[in-house]
Amino acid sequence: MKWKDNLEAYIKQLTDWMVNESWTDSVALPVEERACMTRKKRVLHERNAVLVNTNVEARVLRHEELSDERCQVDYNVHFSHLIKHGFDFYVEEWIQERRAFFQENEMMEDFCLYPEGTLKEATKIEREGKALEGTKGVYDRLAAVRYAETWWNEANPAFRNFDVNCTNYISQCIYAGGIPMAHTNSRSKGWWFTQDNWSYSWTVANAMRWYLSGGEGILQAREVTSAQHLLPGDVICYDFDGDGTWEHTAIVTGKDSAGEPLVNAHSVNCRMRYWRYEDSTAYTPNIKYKFFHLL
Repeated sequence: MKWKDNLEAYIKQLTDWMVNESWTDSVALPVEERACMTRKKRVLHERNAVLVNTNVEARVLRHEELSDERCQVDYNVHFSHLIKHGFDFYVEEWIQERRAFFQENEMMEDFCLYPEGTLKEATKIEREGKALEGTKGVYDRLAAVRYAETWWNEANPAFRNFDVNCTNYISQCIYAGGIPMAHTNSRSKGWWFTQDNWSYSWTVANAMRWYLSGGEGILQAREVTSAQHLLPGDVICYDFDGDGTWEHTAIVTGKDSAGEPLVNAHSVNCRMRYWRYEDSTAYTPNIKYKFFHLL
C-alpha cells in the first residue's frame, strides 16, 4: 500500500504548490492544469484578491493492479480555497474525479477524468416554441441559491443524473426557485423533466441558452450586457471556444466585494467560483458569455 502513502504525500505537495507556487517536478499535473492555476493566480491579482490558504482532500474510489509493478488509482479530490477580497473572505470549492498511475508505487501520471468542456451535449437544437401550459411563477432567488448550495457537490436522487450534468443542475435550481415546468409533447420545446423523458432546454447547455433568449415560455429572462448586472439566482452561459455552441451553464450564488458574480456549477462540481472560468482547462481566449437575469 505504499502507493497510498505516496498519493497522500502528493496531495500535500499539490496544496503547497497551489498556495506558494513552489514549482516542483513531483507535482504531476498536466501542463494545461498548471496553466489554469497560473491564470487563476493572475485573475486573483487583477481582482486585488489573495488566495490565503488551500485545503485539498482526497478519497480513493477504485484501485486496480495492472501488473506486478504498475497500478491505477481513481480518486475524488476536493479543493477548498480561502480567498480574501477587500475586507471579505469566502471559500471557493470544487471537486474532481481524477486518475493516477503508479509505477513501483511512484506516481507517474495524474489527470482529471472528466475535464470541463470535453463532453459536449449537443451541437444543433431547434429553437423552442411557446410553452403550452403553466403560468409565470414568482422567482424566489433565495430558494434557488439555497438549493444550489445544498446540491452543489452531489446529485439529488429525485432527478436523473448525467455525465454532463451542468444544465440539469441549473434547471433544478431554477425549479426550486418556484418557476413551474413548461410541459410540451416535444423534447425540443418547453422546459420540463420527468424520470423517463425531458426537454433539451432542461438538460443541454446549448438549448437552455436559446430557450432563455426566446422569451416565449414560462421561464422568462432578460439578457444583460455585464456580469455585474446579475443577481444571485441568475444564469451565465459559456461558449468556451467561441464556435457558437454553448457548452456550460452556471448559477450565480453570491457576489464578491467588487460586485462580481460567484457561481455554482456541476460536471466539475464547484461553488463560489469566480464567474470568468479562466481557471478551467476548457478556457480559451475566444470564450463567450451570455448573462441572463431571470424575471
